[in-house]
Parts: sequence; C-alpha cells; structure tokens
Amino acid sequence: MLIGIVPSGARTAPKASFVNFEVAGTPPNPNPPPGAVCPQSTPSTTCTNFAAEPAIDVADDGTFFGSSENGLGGGTDAWKATSTDARHFVELPSPNQTSATQDTGFGPGGGDTDIAVATATNASGRYNVYVSSLTLANVDVSTSTDGGASWSLNPVGATIPGDDRPWIAAVGARKVCVSYHDVTTFRIHVNCSSDAGTTFTQLGEAIDADHAFLTEQNQIGNLVISRTAGNAVYQIMVGPTDAEELVTCGTPAGPPSCYRTVWLAVSTDGGQTFTDRKVYTGGPDQSFNHNFPNVAVDRAGNAYVAFSDNHDVYFSFSTNGGATWTQAVGVNKAGANTAIFPWLEAGASGKVDLVYYGSSYFDGINPPDSYPDGAAWFVYIAQNLRATTPGSSFSQTQASPVVHYGGVCEGGISCTGNRDLYDDFGVAASPVTGMASIIYSDDQYSNTASAPAPPGCTPSRTNSPSCDHTMIAAQTAGKGIF
Repeated sequence: MLIGIVPSGARTAPKASFVNFEVAGTPPNPNPPPGAVCPQSTPSTTCTNFAAEPAIDVADDGTFFGSSENGLGGGTDAWKATSTDARHFVELPSPNQTSATQDTGFGPGGGDTDIAVATATNASGRYNVYVSSLTLANVDVSTSTDGGASWSLNPVGATIPGDDRPWIAAVGARKVCVSYHDVTTFRIHVNCSSDAGTTFTQLGEAIDADHAFLTEQNQIGNLVISRTAGNAVYQIMVGPTDAEELVTCGTPAGPPSCYRTVWLAVSTDGGQTFTDRKVYTGGPDQSFNHNFPNVAVDRAGNAYVAFSDNHDVYFSFSTNGGATWTQAVGVNKAGANTAIFPWLEAGASGKVDLVYYGSSYFDGINPPDSYPDGAAWFVYIAQNLRATTPGSSFSQTQASPVVHYGGVCEGGISCTGNRDLYDDFGVAASPVTGMASIIYSDDQYSNTASAPAPPGCTPSRTNSPSCDHTMIAAQTAGKGIF
C-alpha cells in the first residue's frame, strides 16, 4: 500500500511517500525456509511473522538489515533488503537460534534486540552485521561476516551477568560495543570488542563518579559511535537533575518524577571512560523516561538527541562533541498531537530523520496508556535538512496506515495495559539514495498482498497480540538525508 503525504509546517517541506509491507518470519515463526522475499504478489503466510519491537541499520553500500524479537527464548528474526530501493526484504537465518543447540547453559535469545552494521568492510569485502538479543541471563551477540547468510554466536556478550535492555553500535571493520543495565545495581555498562564480537574484553561504565546518583534512577537509551576522528562513543540516558533531586523526587519536597533530565555519557577514548553531560532539564511536571531517549551522530560529528514527555517529542543538537546543547524544541505537529517512541537517523552534515508513533488524540489529562479505543496510531517521520541551524523546522509525514488503536503502555514488562507496540522501533537511511526505511510493529488485521494476516490473526482479533507483526515502510519519493 502507498501512503501519501501529510502537510507539514514548513513551506518548503519535501513531498514524501512510503510503501509498506510485512516481512517473513524466521523459522519456526511461522516456518518458511530462509530466503523468502517479501512482499509477494498475492497474500501468503510466507510473508508473515509474529515478531515485534524491531531495529534497523544500513551498510555504506545501501544494504538495509533488520531484526525483531519473538520474546525471551523465542529467538530473533532477521532480514536484509534485496536492493538499494529497499522495496523487498529477504528473510535471513535467525542470528541466535543456534544457541538452543549449544552446550552453553543459555537459551536462545529473543528478548530486546538491536542491530548494527560495520562502517568498513572485512577481509572478504563485506560489512560485518551484529545483532544483540537479550536472554536475561546475558546478552547474545551474533556476528555475520557474509551479509547475513550465516551467523556466529557469542552467548556472553555482556561481561556482567543478569542484564536488561542491551544496545549495540559498531565502527570500522571489527569494533563493536554493547551497552546494557545489570539488573542488580542498575549501572550502565559498555562492553567493547575489537575482534568482531568474538570477545568483549573492554569494560566501561557510562555513569561517571561525579554523577553516581544516576545509578539509583535512570532509563537507558541507545548507544552510538561517531565515524569522525577519535570515534567518540555516546550513551544516552535520563535521570534526576542532581543528587539533591534524587532524594526529593517523588515526594512533596521535589518534582513528581525522577526522570526530567536528559544526560549523555561521552567517551573520547573508545568507550573505556565516560564523562556525563547534561543535555536538557524539563519542567517540574515533566518526565522523559518514555521508551526511549535516543541519540544519533551525523557524518560530520554533530550529535542529536530526541526524547518524549508522553505527549511531545523534543529535539536538541550539539556541534562540539556533546559538550553543550541547544535548547530543546518540540517536533511533532498537527496529526501527531501525541508522539511517543522517538528514533533518530543522522546522515550528511545537518540532515536528520526522526520517527515516532503519533496519534491525533490528546486530552491533556490521560497518558497514552489510558487513551480511548478510538485513538488511532500511525508511524510518522519528521525530517530536517538544516538541523544544526537554530530555528530550522521539521517536516512531518505519515508513513504508515493505522498500526494500533487505543492505549499504548510504555512501562515495559511492568505494563498492565496494551503493549502491542512494545517499546521501540527504528529508522535508517541509505547512504546511496538518502531514502529512509522504517521498521515498526503493527497489530492490525489487513490480509492484503503487502500485509497478509499471520496465522491466528483474524478480523475479530485485530488490535491484539494475535495480530502483532513487524512491517517495513520504504521511502519511495521525497528528499533524502545523504
């Protein structure tokens, strides 16, 4: 299906359009052999999946790679685009299903997933692809040196056992880093490998000694590595403003939330040590621990962050390696009166794409978890081609049909409401064409050639976990960020 344009606030906004389609599930979900190409010309269960909470990245040659999760112990799905226009994706072998047959003491992954592609080719002329997946006991890190045709698995990518919410980033031909919470201390660890994920021997801590109070209350966001000289490593998080606020937050003496300040941990020595920089502090009634704060770096080394307060998505940038930041500005426009789950992609200098789930519903009182059944959610993409120019504006385009109706819970595994959209999704842009590909979750029944219904997904089960699946929105027209 082709999605048209939503008018943006900028007079010179580019016209953009997207084609949306479902991808095939990795065996046994729902069990086509690896190699299935989607979409097909007619509805087929071959091009269905049960995965959600996906991630996406792209190689310098324009090949997109995606991953999505089937839940702890269920293994991870993976795909790659068959061409630089990204209108078809081919199903790859599961990156971590082999751990089920290895005598490691760990079950296969399938929890929180992230994906990263090397920025330089390996000895075979390919870009290494890395997929992280949570096993809870540890973090699976799977490496492909042959474009996703096969994977080698490291079932102990985290040097500290007992983990949550891993993120992964890569630079050069063989360096890959993983960040994660350990569930005992809630510290944010950053482990790095210089041998393409075979071993992770470098252990850093994202929270520095001067900001130890953040260990008590924080929400981890993603990890990125700059391509510019020095390869700075950036780890984003939200937490209290200072040690005093840690004591008073959530009490009558302080702000209601302990998560109103956005922080960026910056490493200039390859992830060995970090210095924590304050990005933005919101008002006393704001909180930014809403799945998830996000950071990206463009090819010139400019850094960008995005975060949500459960209503709006905000954006800030730094042109000096994260030392100082601009005042945060709101991004979402009419049509996306509520915007959540932001994710950034940075391209050439000053050019960014930013995606989020958006709904026209907003009553000023209830959080998204309590939205009425009629609240419709869509994927939106905002674009700014002059993002380092103060006062520049974002265009906004609806990039999908309805992906969900009603409430959206943002509390992770503590959710008591609807969690069909899970916790995050992603966007990447081709360095060859500049066009974006968005990977997202959808719980709607449609049963078209581009989005066939997964087995068990019926009209009566639409908008429920029975219809959860991963979709791609490939940009077919409009401006790119390269």
